[in-house]
Amino acid sequence: MKKVLILEDEENIRSFVVINLKRAGYAAIEAGTGEEALARLRDNPDIGVAILDIMLPDIDGFEVCRRIRATNKQIGIIMLTARTQEMDKVTGLMTGADDYVTKPFSPAELTARIDALYRRLGGDTNADVELLSQGPFVMNTRNHTLEKAGNRVRLTQVEFSILKLFMQNPGRALSREEILAAVWGRDYEGELKIVDVNIRRLRIKIEDDTTNPTYITTVWGFGYKWGA
Repeated sequence: MKKVLILEDEENIRSFVVINLKRAGYAAIEAGTGEEALARLRDNPDIGVAILDIMLPDIDGFEVCRRIRATNKQIGIIMLTARTQEMDKVTGLMTGADDYVTKPFSPAELTARIDALYRRLGGDTNADVELLSQGPFVMNTRNHTLEKAGNRVRLTQVEFSILKLFMQNPGRALSREEILAAVWGRDYEGELKIVDVNIRRLRIKIEDDTTNPTYITTVWGFGYKWGA
């Protein structure tokens, strides 16, 4: 059974999420503090998706996200943010989260986001090995690896999916809407800014100069273009 970690210090919210995860066919691993969540992850390395609240009694959700990403690039991470705290969404994505859900949220919305992350985790495991080679980059779409000039670049699943889309469409301007639909799914109801924040993260990892990007360039008023 697919495992999902839910880190939430408010027991009533956590119980609500756990009940709905179980109804959706997931095994729920619970944690009420950041340190407890990290311990649960060490004990359950097969957890595929982690749901992290931000406000916690010990370390905050951003720090938990950073620590997870330091050792695990594959796990899907969803941050729980307050509707009025716009900066939390951007901060969560920049620390390594793949998605965010604002409180209050519906069980169907959260389950859909988890389903999408799990689909991405298993996306190409049965496909033939395909190497995409452009400029200094070599991407293996089966092993989900990227090298730049022979050096491994560690990407999250979302970052990998975005870059794969670019490398499969070299020189073509892709709108934010196209990227959102291709990576997050056409039924995704989140905001377009999630594309921009992930592009910013990608640039930090692959560009020689993030202030003057040459691989992922901006098409003003439209989207982005890959030019390696």
